[in-house]
Amino acid sequence: MDAFRAGLCSGLEQRVVLATSSGAGSVVRDPSSRGASRAAAHTVVLPTDAAGPLEIALAGPGLLTYVTVHDGHGRHVGGSLGARGHRWANTEPLRAGETYTVRVGAQDAAGTPVGVTMAFRTAPAAQEDRLTAEFGPRPGTYGAGQIVTASLSHPVPATDPAARARLERALQVTSEPAVEGAWHWVDESTLHYRPRTYWPAHAVVHVVSGLDGVEVGERQYGGPSESLRFTIGDRIEALTDAAAHEMTVRRNGRTVRTIPVTTGKAGFLTRTGIKVVLGKERKVRMRGDSVGIKRGTSEFYDLPVFYATRVTWSGEYVHAAPWSVDAQGEENVSHGCTGMSTADAAWFFDTVREGDVVSVVNSGGEPMAPFANGFGDWNLGWDAWLAGSALGGDTDAPLASPASAPPSAHGPSRLLPLT
Repeated sequence: MDAFRAGLCSGLEQRVVLATSSGAGSVVRDPSSRGASRAAAHTVVLPTDAAGPLEIALAGPGLLTYVTVHDGHGRHVGGSLGARGHRWANTEPLRAGETYTVRVGAQDAAGTPVGVTMAFRTAPAAQEDRLTAEFGPRPGTYGAGQIVTASLSHPVPATDPAARARLERALQVTSEPAVEGAWHWVDESTLHYRPRTYWPAHAVVHVVSGLDGVEVGERQYGGPSESLRFTIGDRIEALTDAAAHEMTVRRNGRTVRTIPVTTGKAGFLTRTGIKVVLGKERKVRMRGDSVGIKRGTSEFYDLPVFYATRVTWSGEYVHAAPWSVDAQGEENVSHGCTGMSTADAAWFFDTVREGDVVSVVNSGGEPMAPFANGFGDWNLGWDAWLAGSALGGDTDAPLASPASAPPSAHGPSRLLPLT
Protein backbone atom coordinates (compact mmCIF):
# COMPACT_ATOMS: atom_id res chain seq x y z
CA MET A 1 0.00 0.00 0.00
CA ASP A 2 1.11 3.55 -0.67
CA ALA A 3 -0.13 6.60 1.20
CA PHE A 4 -0.60 9.54 -1.18
CA ARG A 5 -0.81 12.89 0.59
CA ALA A 6 -1.28 16.19 -1.19
CA GLY A 7 -1.72 19.64 0.32
CA LEU A 8 -5.11 21.28 0.21
CA CYS A 9 -6.04 24.85 0.97
CA SER A 10 -7.79 23.68 4.13
CA GLY A 11 -5.00 21.40 5.30
CA LEU A 12 -3.73 17.97 4.29
CA GLU A 13 -5.64 15.08 2.82
CA GLN A 14 -4.34 11.56 2.60
CA ARG A 15 -5.42 8.80 0.25
CA VAL A 16 -4.28 5.19 0.56
CA VAL A 17 -3.98 3.28 -2.70
CA LEU A 18 -3.05 -0.30 -3.46
CA ALA A 19 0.36 -1.14 -4.91
CA THR A 20 0.51 -4.57 -6.55
CA SER A 21 3.18 -6.86 -7.90
CA SER A 22 1.55 -6.65 -11.34
CA GLY A 23 2.03 -2.88 -11.18
CA ALA A 24 5.77 -3.11 -10.54
CA GLY A 25 7.73 -1.93 -13.54
CA SER A 26 4.68 -2.14 -15.79
CA VAL A 27 3.92 0.17 -18.66
CA VAL A 28 1.94 3.06 -17.25
CA ARG A 29 -1.04 3.78 -19.46
CA ASP A 30 -3.50 6.60 -19.31
CA PRO A 31 -6.14 5.46 -16.83
CA SER A 32 -8.85 6.30 -19.37
CA SER A 33 -7.20 4.14 -22.04
CA ARG A 34 -9.32 1.29 -23.24
CA GLY A 35 -8.19 -1.97 -21.70
CA ALA A 36 -5.95 -0.36 -19.07
CA SER A 37 -5.35 -2.67 -16.12
CA ARG A 38 -6.55 -1.34 -12.80
CA ALA A 39 -3.69 -3.13 -11.07
CA ALA A 40 -1.18 -1.37 -13.31
CA ALA A 41 -2.87 2.04 -13.36
CA HIS A 42 -4.81 2.97 -10.27
CA THR A 43 -5.83 6.61 -10.40
CA VAL A 44 -6.60 9.04 -7.64
CA VAL A 45 -8.14 12.33 -8.74
CA LEU A 46 -7.47 14.81 -5.95
CA PRO A 47 -7.96 18.59 -6.24
CA THR A 48 -4.72 19.84 -4.75
CA ASP A 49 -3.37 23.20 -3.68
CA ALA A 50 -0.27 23.84 -5.77
CA ALA A 51 1.35 25.57 -2.79
CA GLY A 52 0.96 22.51 -0.57
CA PRO A 53 3.38 19.61 -0.16
CA LEU A 54 3.27 16.37 -2.11
CA GLU A 55 4.33 13.31 -0.14
CA ILE A 56 4.45 9.64 -1.04
CA ALA A 57 4.87 7.24 1.88
CA LEU A 58 4.48 3.54 2.55
CA ALA A 59 1.36 2.62 4.50
CA GLY A 60 3.07 -0.54 5.78
CA PRO A 61 6.51 -2.17 6.10
CA GLY A 62 8.67 -1.99 2.99
CA LEU A 63 11.01 0.23 1.01
CA LEU A 64 10.43 2.80 -1.72
CA THR A 65 12.71 2.16 -4.70
CA TYR A 66 11.66 5.00 -6.98
CA VAL A 67 9.13 7.81 -7.34
CA THR A 68 8.68 9.88 -10.51
CA VAL A 69 6.26 12.77 -10.97
CA HIS A 70 5.70 14.61 -14.24
CA ASP A 71 3.06 16.88 -15.70
CA GLY A 72 1.17 16.69 -18.97
CA HIS A 73 4.08 18.35 -20.79
CA GLY A 74 6.54 15.73 -19.61
CA ARG A 75 8.22 18.09 -17.14
CA HIS A 76 9.56 16.33 -14.06
CA VAL A 77 8.93 17.53 -10.53
CA GLY A 78 12.06 17.33 -8.40
CA GLY A 79 11.88 15.37 -5.16
CA SER A 80 13.93 13.33 -2.74
CA LEU A 81 13.62 10.05 -0.90
CA GLY A 82 14.09 10.06 2.85
CA ALA A 83 17.22 8.47 4.24
CA ARG A 84 15.33 5.34 5.29
CA GLY A 85 13.51 4.97 1.97
CA HIS A 86 10.05 5.23 3.52
CA ARG A 87 8.94 8.64 2.26
CA TRP A 88 9.31 10.85 -0.83
CA ALA A 89 8.60 14.59 -0.87
CA ASN A 90 8.69 17.16 -3.65
CA THR A 91 11.50 19.71 -3.69
CA GLU A 92 10.05 21.79 -6.52
CA PRO A 93 6.67 23.53 -6.37
CA LEU A 94 3.66 22.22 -8.23
CA ARG A 95 1.84 24.33 -10.77
CA ALA A 96 -1.75 25.48 -10.38
CA GLY A 97 -4.31 23.93 -12.71
CA GLU A 98 -1.97 21.13 -13.80
CA THR A 99 -2.45 17.36 -14.05
CA TYR A 100 0.37 15.22 -12.66
CA THR A 101 1.13 11.52 -13.03
CA VAL A 102 2.88 9.79 -10.13
CA ARG A 103 4.66 6.45 -10.61
CA VAL A 104 5.81 4.59 -7.52
CA GLY A 105 7.95 1.49 -7.20
CA ALA A 106 8.54 -0.25 -3.87
CA GLN A 107 9.29 -3.51 -2.15
CA ASP A 108 6.90 -4.94 0.41
CA ALA A 109 7.97 -6.55 3.69
CA ALA A 110 8.71 -9.81 1.86
CA GLY A 111 10.92 -8.07 -0.72
CA THR A 112 8.39 -8.45 -3.53
CA PRO A 113 8.53 -5.56 -6.03
CA VAL A 114 5.21 -3.69 -6.13
CA GLY A 115 4.13 -0.59 -7.98
CA VAL A 116 1.27 1.80 -8.47
CA THR A 117 0.31 4.72 -10.69
CA MET A 118 -1.68 7.69 -9.45
CA ALA A 119 -2.89 10.94 -10.95
CA PHE A 120 -3.96 14.21 -9.43
CA ARG A 121 -4.78 17.68 -10.59
CA THR A 122 -3.88 20.88 -8.77
CA ALA A 123 -6.67 23.35 -8.24
CA PRO A 124 -6.72 26.32 -10.61
CA ALA A 125 -5.50 29.63 -9.28
CA ALA A 126 -7.92 32.42 -8.53
CA GLN A 127 -9.80 33.75 -11.58
CA GLU A 128 -8.87 30.67 -13.62
CA ASP A 129 -12.45 29.54 -14.17
CA ARG A 130 -12.12 30.16 -17.91
CA LEU A 131 -10.69 27.49 -20.17
CA THR A 132 -7.05 28.09 -21.09
CA ALA A 133 -4.26 26.03 -22.62
CA GLU A 134 -0.63 25.73 -21.60
CA PHE A 135 1.60 24.71 -24.47
CA GLY A 136 4.77 22.62 -24.51
CA PRO A 137 7.64 22.25 -25.01
CA ARG A 138 9.38 25.28 -23.55
CA PRO A 139 10.84 27.73 -26.09
CA GLY A 140 14.10 26.42 -27.53
CA THR A 141 15.48 24.21 -30.28
CA TYR A 142 14.30 20.62 -30.63
CA GLY A 143 14.54 17.62 -32.89
CA ALA A 144 12.34 16.76 -35.85
CA GLY A 145 10.17 14.40 -33.79
CA GLN A 146 9.17 16.94 -31.15
CA ILE A 147 5.50 16.82 -30.14
CA VAL A 148 3.49 19.95 -29.33
CA THR A 149 1.39 19.51 -26.18
CA ALA A 150 -1.61 21.45 -24.90
CA SER A 151 -2.65 21.05 -21.27
CA LEU A 152 -6.14 22.39 -20.62
CA SER A 153 -7.19 24.11 -17.42
CA HIS A 154 -10.55 22.29 -17.54
CA PRO A 155 -11.44 18.93 -19.11
CA VAL A 156 -13.49 18.77 -22.32
CA PRO A 157 -15.23 15.39 -22.41
CA ALA A 158 -15.45 13.21 -25.49
CA THR A 159 -19.22 13.34 -25.10
CA ASP A 160 -19.09 16.95 -26.31
CA PRO A 161 -17.47 16.66 -29.75
CA ALA A 162 -18.70 20.11 -30.79
CA ALA A 163 -16.81 21.73 -27.90
CA ARG A 164 -13.71 19.74 -28.76
CA ALA A 165 -13.92 20.84 -32.37
CA ARG A 166 -14.26 24.52 -31.39
CA LEU A 167 -11.27 24.19 -29.10
CA GLU A 168 -9.11 22.53 -31.75
CA ARG A 169 -9.89 25.28 -34.24
CA ALA A 170 -8.84 27.85 -31.64
CA LEU A 171 -5.47 26.20 -30.92
CA GLN A 172 -3.48 27.18 -33.98
CA VAL A 173 -0.13 25.68 -34.96
CA THR A 174 1.75 27.17 -37.91
CA SER A 175 5.28 26.65 -39.14
CA GLU A 176 7.73 27.94 -41.67
CA PRO A 177 7.97 25.98 -43.91
CA ALA A 178 4.31 25.00 -43.67
CA VAL A 179 3.40 21.36 -42.98
CA GLU A 180 0.27 19.26 -42.69
CA GLY A 181 -0.57 18.48 -39.06
CA ALA A 182 -3.37 17.87 -36.57
CA TRP A 183 -4.26 17.71 -32.88
CA HIS A 184 -5.01 14.39 -31.17
CA TRP A 185 -6.88 14.06 -27.86
CA VAL A 186 -4.80 12.05 -25.41
CA ASP A 187 -7.35 12.49 -22.63
CA GLU A 188 -10.00 15.03 -21.62
CA SER A 189 -7.40 17.64 -20.61
CA THR A 190 -4.46 16.91 -22.91
CA LEU A 191 -3.91 17.25 -26.66
CA HIS A 192 -0.84 16.47 -28.74
CA TYR A 193 -0.05 18.02 -32.11
CA ARG A 194 2.29 16.56 -34.72
CA PRO A 195 2.84 16.93 -38.43
CA ARG A 196 1.92 14.10 -40.75
CA THR A 197 5.64 13.36 -40.97
CA TYR A 198 8.59 14.73 -39.02
CA TRP A 199 9.19 18.47 -38.86
CA PRO A 200 11.52 19.76 -41.59
CA ALA A 201 15.02 20.68 -40.43
CA HIS A 202 15.29 24.28 -39.18
CA ALA A 203 11.52 24.84 -39.19
CA VAL A 204 10.14 27.60 -36.97
CA VAL A 205 6.95 26.61 -35.13
CA HIS A 206 4.39 29.01 -33.64
CA VAL A 207 1.57 27.90 -31.34
CA VAL A 208 -1.13 30.41 -30.39
CA SER A 209 -4.52 30.20 -28.72
CA GLY A 210 -7.62 31.95 -29.98
CA LEU A 211 -9.67 30.74 -27.01
CA ASP A 212 -9.98 34.05 -25.19
CA GLY A 213 -13.67 34.94 -25.03
CA VAL A 214 -14.75 31.99 -27.18
CA GLU A 215 -17.70 29.92 -25.95
CA VAL A 216 -16.27 26.44 -26.01
CA GLY A 217 -19.11 24.53 -24.36
CA GLU A 218 -22.31 25.29 -22.50
CA ARG A 219 -21.51 28.12 -20.03
CA GLN A 220 -17.79 27.52 -20.66
CA TYR A 221 -15.69 30.34 -22.14
CA GLY A 222 -12.06 30.47 -23.10
CA GLY A 223 -9.48 32.66 -21.44
CA PRO A 224 -6.06 34.06 -22.45
CA SER A 225 -3.21 31.60 -23.01
CA GLU A 226 0.49 32.29 -23.54
CA SER A 227 1.75 31.60 -27.05
CA LEU A 228 4.80 29.46 -27.87
CA ARG A 229 7.58 29.66 -30.40
CA PHE A 230 10.29 27.03 -30.89
CA THR A 231 12.65 25.93 -33.64
CA ILE A 232 13.78 22.63 -35.11
CA GLY A 233 17.47 21.88 -35.49
CA ASP A 234 19.15 19.48 -37.87
CA ARG A 235 17.08 16.39 -38.52
CA ILE A 236 18.77 13.65 -36.49
CA GLU A 237 17.43 10.11 -36.82
CA ALA A 238 18.97 7.13 -35.03
CA LEU A 239 17.82 3.70 -36.18
CA THR A 240 18.88 0.60 -34.24
CA ASP A 241 18.58 -2.78 -35.94
CA ALA A 242 18.62 -5.13 -32.95
CA ALA A 243 19.14 -8.20 -35.15
CA ALA A 244 22.21 -6.62 -36.78
CA HIS A 245 23.39 -5.13 -33.43
CA GLU A 246 23.98 -1.81 -35.13
CA MET A 247 22.75 1.78 -34.85
CA THR A 248 22.80 4.08 -37.87
CA VAL A 249 22.70 7.82 -37.17
CA ARG A 250 21.65 10.18 -39.95
CA ARG A 251 21.82 13.95 -40.04
CA ASN A 252 19.50 15.57 -42.60
CA GLY A 253 19.27 12.26 -44.47
CA ARG A 254 23.03 11.57 -44.59
CA THR A 255 24.62 8.79 -42.55
CA VAL A 256 27.14 10.31 -40.15
CA ARG A 257 27.98 7.36 -37.90
CA THR A 258 27.40 3.63 -37.64
CA ILE A 259 27.70 2.31 -34.10
CA PRO A 260 27.96 -1.29 -32.85
CA VAL A 261 25.43 -1.77 -30.06
CA THR A 262 23.84 -4.33 -27.81
CA THR A 263 20.11 -4.33 -26.97
CA GLY A 264 17.79 -6.37 -24.75
CA LYS A 265 18.42 -10.07 -24.32
CA ALA A 266 15.78 -12.79 -24.01
CA GLY A 267 13.36 -11.91 -21.24
CA PHE A 268 14.29 -8.21 -21.48
CA LEU A 269 13.68 -7.45 -25.14
CA THR A 270 13.95 -3.79 -26.13
CA ARG A 271 10.64 -2.31 -27.20
CA THR A 272 10.39 -1.71 -30.93
CA GLY A 273 9.12 1.36 -32.68
CA ILE A 274 9.71 5.08 -32.82
CA LYS A 275 10.74 6.97 -29.70
CA VAL A 276 11.75 10.57 -29.09
CA VAL A 277 14.61 11.82 -26.94
CA LEU A 278 13.11 13.05 -23.65
CA GLY A 279 16.29 14.28 -21.97
CA LYS A 280 19.94 13.60 -21.26
CA GLU A 281 21.75 12.73 -18.02
CA ARG A 282 25.54 12.71 -17.96
CA LYS A 283 25.49 10.27 -15.04
CA VAL A 284 22.61 8.22 -13.68
CA ARG A 285 22.39 5.39 -11.15
CA MET A 286 20.61 2.33 -12.51
CA ARG A 287 19.32 -0.38 -10.18
CA GLY A 288 17.60 -3.62 -11.01
CA ASP A 289 15.07 -3.37 -8.21
CA SER A 290 13.61 -0.24 -9.81
CA VAL A 291 12.26 -2.50 -12.56
CA GLY A 292 11.41 -5.52 -10.47
CA ILE A 293 14.71 -7.45 -10.48
CA LYS A 294 15.31 -8.69 -6.94
CA ARG A 295 18.55 -8.13 -5.10
CA GLY A 296 20.66 -11.27 -4.84
CA THR A 297 19.52 -12.67 -8.18
CA SER A 298 21.89 -13.12 -11.09
CA GLU A 299 20.15 -10.38 -13.09
CA PHE A 300 20.38 -7.69 -10.39
CA TYR A 301 22.55 -4.64 -11.08
CA ASP A 302 23.45 -1.40 -9.35
CA LEU A 303 25.63 0.72 -11.62
CA PRO A 304 26.69 4.29 -12.29
CA VAL A 305 25.96 4.84 -15.99
CA PHE A 306 27.38 7.66 -18.07
CA TYR A 307 26.14 9.55 -21.16
CA ALA A 308 22.56 8.36 -20.70
CA THR A 309 20.05 9.60 -23.29
CA ARG A 310 16.50 8.91 -22.10
CA VAL A 311 13.81 7.72 -24.53
CA THR A 312 11.09 6.50 -22.12
CA TRP A 313 9.89 7.69 -18.71
CA SER A 314 10.20 4.17 -17.33
CA GLY A 315 13.95 4.13 -17.81
CA GLU A 316 14.97 3.06 -21.30
CA TYR A 317 18.16 4.85 -22.35
CA VAL A 318 20.88 4.89 -24.96
CA HIS A 319 24.01 4.88 -22.81
CA ALA A 320 27.64 3.92 -22.31
CA ALA A 321 28.07 0.24 -21.44
CA PRO A 322 31.82 -0.40 -21.23
CA TRP A 323 31.13 -3.74 -19.51
CA SER A 324 29.56 -5.15 -22.70
CA VAL A 325 31.98 -3.86 -25.37
CA ASP A 326 32.87 -7.42 -26.44
CA ALA A 327 29.19 -8.14 -27.14
CA GLN A 328 28.45 -4.88 -28.95
CA GLY A 329 27.94 -5.54 -32.64
CA GLU A 330 27.73 -9.29 -31.91
CA GLU A 331 24.88 -10.16 -29.52
CA ASN A 332 22.20 -8.67 -27.31
CA VAL A 333 23.02 -8.85 -23.60
CA SER A 334 21.35 -5.80 -21.98
CA HIS A 335 18.26 -5.49 -19.81
CA GLY A 336 16.49 -3.46 -22.49
CA CYS A 337 18.55 -0.33 -23.03
CA THR A 338 20.79 0.27 -26.03
CA GLY A 339 24.41 0.00 -24.90
CA MET A 340 27.52 1.15 -26.72
CA SER A 341 31.13 2.08 -26.01
CA THR A 342 31.83 5.10 -23.85
CA ALA A 343 33.30 7.00 -26.81
CA ASP A 344 30.26 6.31 -29.00
CA ALA A 345 27.84 7.11 -26.17
CA ALA A 346 29.60 10.44 -25.51
CA TRP A 347 29.36 11.31 -29.21
CA PHE A 348 25.68 10.35 -29.32
CA PHE A 349 24.99 12.32 -26.12
CA ASP A 350 26.62 15.43 -27.60
CA THR A 351 24.93 14.99 -31.01
CA VAL A 352 21.25 14.52 -30.13
CA ARG A 353 18.81 16.89 -28.46
CA GLU A 354 15.30 16.60 -27.05
CA GLY A 355 12.87 15.72 -29.81
CA ASP A 356 15.33 13.77 -31.94
CA VAL A 357 14.08 10.45 -33.26
CA VAL A 358 15.39 7.13 -31.91
CA SER A 359 13.87 4.00 -33.49
CA VAL A 360 14.37 0.28 -32.87
CA VAL A 361 13.53 -2.52 -35.30
CA ASN A 362 13.88 -6.30 -35.21
CA SER A 363 14.23 -6.62 -31.45
CA GLY A 364 11.32 -9.04 -31.04
CA GLY A 365 9.98 -7.00 -28.15
CA GLU A 366 6.67 -5.26 -27.59
CA PRO A 367 5.79 -2.06 -29.49
CA MET A 368 6.33 1.39 -28.08
CA ALA A 369 3.05 2.73 -26.71
CA PRO A 370 1.82 5.99 -28.28
CA PHE A 371 1.28 8.02 -25.09
CA ALA A 372 1.95 5.94 -21.98
CA ASN A 373 5.70 6.08 -21.66
CA GLY A 374 7.11 9.11 -23.44
CA PHE A 375 6.42 10.46 -26.90
CA GLY A 376 5.46 7.38 -28.90
CA ASP A 377 3.03 9.43 -30.99
CA TRP A 378 4.81 8.62 -34.25
CA ASN A 379 3.86 4.95 -33.92
CA LEU A 380 0.29 5.86 -34.91
CA GLY A 381 -0.39 5.96 -38.63
CA TRP A 382 -1.83 9.20 -39.99
CA ASP A 383 -5.38 7.85 -40.26
CA ALA A 384 -5.25 6.67 -36.64
CA TRP A 385 -3.87 10.04 -35.60
CA LEU A 386 -6.70 11.91 -37.33
CA ALA A 387 -9.22 9.58 -35.67
CA GLY A 388 -8.19 11.19 -32.38
CA SER A 389 -9.12 14.66 -33.62
CA ALA A 390 -12.62 16.11 -33.26
CA LEU A 391 -12.06 17.70 -36.68
CA GLY A 392 -11.09 14.48 -38.41
CA GLY A 393 -8.30 16.30 -40.25
CA ASP A 394 -10.58 19.08 -41.48
CA THR A 395 -8.39 22.00 -40.44
CA ASP A 396 -7.49 25.30 -42.01
CA ALA A 397 -3.78 24.63 -41.65
CA PRO A 398 -1.78 25.30 -44.82
CA LEU A 399 -0.38 22.28 -46.57
CA ALA A 400 3.06 21.70 -47.98
CA SER A 401 4.98 18.84 -49.49
CA PRO A 402 5.49 16.45 -46.56
CA ALA A 403 8.92 15.50 -45.33
CA SER A 404 9.94 11.89 -45.81
CA ALA A 405 7.88 9.47 -43.75
CA PRO A 406 9.18 8.19 -40.43
CA PRO A 407 10.57 4.65 -40.45
CA SER A 408 8.10 1.90 -39.71
CA ALA A 409 8.45 -0.26 -36.60
CA HIS A 410 8.92 -4.00 -37.08
CA GLY A 411 7.87 -6.38 -34.38
CA PRO A 412 6.98 -5.65 -30.77
CA SER A 413 9.21 -4.80 -27.73
CA ARG A 414 9.52 -4.95 -23.94
CA LEU A 415 9.58 -2.14 -21.44
CA LEU A 416 11.17 -3.09 -18.15
CA PRO A 417 14.96 -2.99 -18.16
CA LEU A 418 17.44 -0.20 -17.63
CA THR A 419 20.89 -1.50 -18.58
